[in-house]
Amino acid sequence: MRILVVGGNSGTIGKTVAARLSKKHEVITAGRNGGDVRMDMESSESIKKMFEEIGKLDAIVNCAGATKWGPFAELSEEDFYVGLKGKLMGQVNLVRIGRNYLNKGGSITLTTGILADDPVKGATNSAMANGAIHGFVKAVSQEHINEFRLNVVSPGLVEDSAERLGDAFPGHIPVPMDKVAAAYVRSVEGLRTGEIIRIY
Repeated sequence: MRILVVGGNSGTIGKTVAARLSKKHEVITAGRNGGDVRMDMESSESIKKMFEEIGKLDAIVNCAGATKWGPFAELSEEDFYVGLKGKLMGQVNLVRIGRNYLNKGGSITLTTGILADDPVKGATNSAMANGAIHGFVKAVSQEHINEFRLNVVSPGLVEDSAERLGDAFPGHIPVPMDKVAAAYVRSVEGLRTGEIIRIY
């Protein structure tokens, strides 16, 4: 397969997923500051330009998307737009535009996280965006069930981020990176569509 991995050049999860998929497939990485191609998820024009440059694909995997952390009482309207533009609309636009560049039987895999189901202090923006993506995937996958597959992987706190972020996730048991990467392989190589693949 020919697979695009957004965030596959620098992200904690993205690098692991790209490495795992590249064992069997041709992987192209994309990111704002690096990768095989450059792309800004907050710009529809940038997303379209990237797909025009890459051409047809068998799968699109997104492991990127910014949100704003902080206590709800201190978040401004502009702070909430960080998650809405980056994590939510960035992924929506990857699907909206990217589906036109998929070969028949292709798939798209998005990324959310445990905060949709088990939010921690300061994670309102992330929880909101993640929950919205879950609803989006369920709806769009049914509308296009005969055109392409669409799933979302929702990992917990991953091992490679545990030292840096562990204090923000009290009591959470870090998820092994191999288990996280395997979820993306299941989405890309399997038959499922419209699923939230929770790896907690």
